[in-house]
Amino acid sequence: MMLADRLSPVDLRRSYYNTKVQVGALEALLRKLPGLSAPVRQQPTRRQPARATHLSDDQIQQIIEGYTGGATVYQLGDRFGVSRQRVGKILKRHGVEMRMRGLSAEQIDEAVRLYQAGQSLARIGERLGVDGGTVRSRLVERGVRMRDAQGRER
Repeated sequence: MMLADRLSPVDLRRSYYNTKVQVGALEALLRKLPGLSAPVRQQPTRRQPARATHLSDDQIQQIIEGYTGGATVYQLGDRFGVSRQRVGKILKRHGVEMRMRGLSAEQIDEAVRLYQAGQSLARIGERLGVDGGTVRSRLVERGVRMRDAQGRER
């Protein structure tokens, strides 16, 4: 008996005899696709990263002079088209001592009084020339109980 006689033939078509499963899967896929009359979805446009603004030595000198003259990092950033963080890094790199605009003890006392009188953190901050978050931090450090957004004590 020859080897070829002992081997049974392999039927490669077996998986294609019952096509119901495959047809069902294809039909389900077809139902998920939009119709031919459906409008074509546009890809969302992604914001391109901003180009780094190169500052000349003259501009850097103007930033340093502006800051030492009393301008804020926010004002200088707006003027030169860079972020306040970049202005701060430039100043630090050139050895300029940063001034911290915090609140003095007297200003914190006034903030406590105004907050307990019912004024908002934002309004107090505006009056004292600082952010409302700074006012909140100083009040919490003093142990003042904060109100919720409706003005009720928490």
